[in-house]
Amino acid sequence: METPAHADPPTPAQQALDALTVNAEDQTALDTLAHSDVLVPVPDDALDGEGADATTVALPVLEQPGGDAVVPVFTTEGEMADLLPFVSRYRLIPLGALAAQWPDENLSLAIDGSSSHALTLTSQGVRTLLAR
Repeated sequence: METPAHADPPTPAQQALDALTVNAEDQTALDTLAHSDVLVPVPDDALDGEGADATTVALPVLEQPGGDAVVPVFTTEGEMADLLPFVSRYRLIPLGALAAQWPDENLSLAIDGSSSHALTLTSQGVRTLLAR
């Protein structure tokens, strides 16, 4: 697949995702990802005061075919616009901090869900691999 001429160079988080598609156990890539900031979409219908507390974040949950619940996060605005063009607001959060507070319920995390380097982790995987 050719890269468009206007494409930005991959971010360190995207490079880590690419490395993980080759080797899911790559500790350097997991560390890079855990220390990267991700964009967490804020639905446009969310109240302005909602999620204003810097220590909490409302997680956007999408239901996948089959009923699985997944939280989409993104490495860049472009990745977010590709999958969720109707979302214009987001919060920038360190992925490791998000993982450290991941809920116990069966909730997966999808990073850059529509891209070639997409990564989806189970809730156990989020806590085990990314909570730093």
